Amino acid sequence: MLEVFSSPEAWVSLLTLTALEIVLGIDNIIFITILAGKLPKDQRKKATRLGLGGALLSRLALLAAISWVTKLTTPLFSVMGYSVSGRDLVLILGGLFLMAKATFEIYDKVEAAHPIITDGKPARKTQLASVIGQIMLLDMVFSLDSVITAVGMVQHLEVMVLAVIIAIIVMLVFAAPIGSFVEKHPSIKILALSFLVMIGVLLVAEGTGQHFNRGYVYFAMLFSLTIELLNMRYRERQARLAAG
Repeated sequence: MLEVFSSPEAWVSLLTLTALEIVLGIDNIIFITILAGKLPKDQRKKATRLGLGGALLSRLALLAAISWVTKLTTPLFSVMGYSVSGRDLVLILGGLFLMAKATFEIYDKVEAAHPIITDGKPARKTQLASVIGQIMLLDMVFSLDSVITAVGMVQHLEVMVLAVIIAIIVMLVFAAPIGSFVEKHPSIKILALSFLVMIGVLLVAEGTGQHFNRGYVYFAMLFSLTIELLNMRYRERQARLAAG
């Protein structure tokens, strides 16, 4: 393994792939944060750790089965002139699930009536196993996309594995602060759910052969987040002026 990292090219590949894995993992962090927020506070950290741990294991398992992963891009059948592979099916089904789940959560936050929450505990109990199951399901979709990207960029398995491990560690460090911030600001939660709908549409589009530059999508997400942060700062300033 050490021989692989004896060349500068390997280190450049490691840094590039790690950065890309972190960017691709933003979707995962948002999804885990939203689902973990439905649990009692004492279970949220556990759900986050198990979710990211599952993401790490699924990525490593897929890397260990690279030959199988590469076969997933082989066309299985054709529909109206479009060749459909195993990867396409996973992306389409995962994208549809993500769109449906995010849309339901937006409705649940905006329209559904909820009993008053006391002592920081949700009035409606959400089972930890149910949340972990949903996280694991989407982990497989995000992991497959992530691993196929890694295989296309880097030749050495050691570099891929190390990049994935570093990316998951970084995600684990920032998951808790992101989760706390999202829980404190309902408008950010709605915005995050809207991002998930966008990511779901992107996954379905990629599964149907429509390839988009994800950089534009992440730029749009960053731009929207920046505007909302400015709005939050403005509202806080107006509240202070009104109070004082």
